[in-house]
Amino acid sequence: MKKILLIATGGTIACKVNDNGLAPALDGDELLSYLDDLSDLCTVDCIQLFNLDSTNMTYSHWAKVAKTIKDKYGDYDGFVVTHGTDTMAYAASALSYMVQNSRKPIVFTGSQKSIYMRDNDARNNLTNALIYASFDGAYGVTIVFDNKVIIGTRAKKVRSKSYNAFTSVNYPEIARIIDKKVIQYINKNYRDDDVAFYLDFNTNVMVLKLVPGLNHKELYFALKNYDAVIIEGFGVGGLPTYLEEEFPDFKDKTVIITTQVQYEGSDLDVYQVGKSIKAKYGLLESYDMTIESLVSKTMWVRGMTNDKEEIKRLLYTPIYSDILR
Repeated sequence: MKKILLIATGGTIACKVNDNGLAPALDGDELLSYLDDLSDLCTVDCIQLFNLDSTNMTYSHWAKVAKTIKDKYGDYDGFVVTHGTDTMAYAASALSYMVQNSRKPIVFTGSQKSIYMRDNDARNNLTNALIYASFDGAYGVTIVFDNKVIIGTRAKKVRSKSYNAFTSVNYPEIARIIDKKVIQYINKNYRDDDVAFYLDFNTNVMVLKLVPGLNHKELYFALKNYDAVIIEGFGVGGLPTYLEEEFPDFKDKTVIITTQVQYEGSDLDVYQVGKSIKAKYGLLESYDMTIESLVSKTMWVRGMTNDKEEIKRLLYTPIYSDILR
């Protein structure tokens, strides 16, 4: 019998209709009341941290989730976080760097329709999240959604309405849940003393999306006002030569090139428009990391150090399989 802590934060799964549309209203105990009896599998305690639409969630909220897990880590076998879908991939990525090397599962889930509605995906998703959190082989930070188990650093929301809202980018799903049974594809074990908590993120990070004709003033603004700038380039990550000719001096800033393309990642060494600027300015690149993971990891890294070589080492050190290079 596993002991699970449900951390409720709001989202569509907890919504009810009011005069202004759907808004989170149900608490964790109410969510559980809609599920079939799982007492043969686990006991569940609830903590209601927030009741927010995930559009309103920030890294300060996710740090409170991580702090709750830190405080309760010795008391439970696993954790389930109910969360809105719109920023859930960011949340799972953030927790992947806030709670590293966790042997105990930290499972995010939510739904595209409220558990309050008659026809919904919420009951199945929450049930599966509790099943996976109670599974002996479960580990680390994951999203459980539409019967899939996706590692937190690889998840991305790709559909705004359909039940199969999330996919795993550049990495396989680590498990499926079929007829309430976990089929685990990828296993990894951590020792109890491996877990490490990092709650001090540097959130002064900007993502700049490259569009044709983007001029230097946007890049100058970003580098002047932010400690780290992530540039979403084209294709494998190339930057136009007119930007290279007047690229700003960024001294103590961190500049990382990623790609707007969802799959297969960056490779600045392929084309002249990427290779020369990378070599000239010593730019970092994302390789196969998702943008959600890259943003969170950059905040973690810049919260740890300002040293350029250490920033590079930490960025390229795999955490929960977030990067393969």
